[in-house]
Amino acid sequence: MFYTPVIERALRLASLAHRGQFRKATDIPYFSHPAAVAVILAGNGFTDEAVIAAALLHDVVEDTDIAWEQLQAEFPASIPEYVAALSETKQAADGTKRPWIDRKREHIAQVAAASLEVRAIALADKLHNLTTMLFDLTAGVDVWKRFNAPREQILWYHRVLADAAGQGDPRLERLAAQCHSLIARLE
Repeated sequence: MFYTPVIERALRLASLAHRGQFRKATDIPYFSHPAAVAVILAGNGFTDEAVIAAALLHDVVEDTDIAWEQLQAEFPASIPEYVAALSETKQAADGTKRPWIDRKREHIAQVAAASLEVRAIALADKLHNLTTMLFDLTAGVDVWKRFNAPREQILWYHRVLADAAGQGDPRLERLAAQCHSLIARLE
């Protein structure tokens, strides 16, 4: 993997935006997640600076105070486009929280129709989430309490997203296969 000023800018923005946030029901700094997603992508042959930068930034608009306009002002156009394609609409027009299942179905459809780069980031994101779930379960932590949906729905979502995103490129197929392997272990 190469290292560029764009990647450094993404690293800095994401680490500051996620400052004070932690992974669900843990004391692990949240930034470990986008950093891991970037590492997973690089290890699977996705080394384009826009992909790595978008991986680092993939949750900043959805989960922090960073606005789209800031990403658009600071990064090449492809990066905010990738982040937009990865972001869920968590609230309805009236400001109420949308149902989990509606958000996930919409996200699956959005990712399935997205570019190879977006699908790669989505798969790396899910692969990291699944890896941390298995890691914590192995350590005796009841990870299923962390979620807003039951275990069966969480696994369904990861399985269907891996199927939807893991087509058309050997690297995507490899990431999807790794997701399916972890899902089987979690079942």
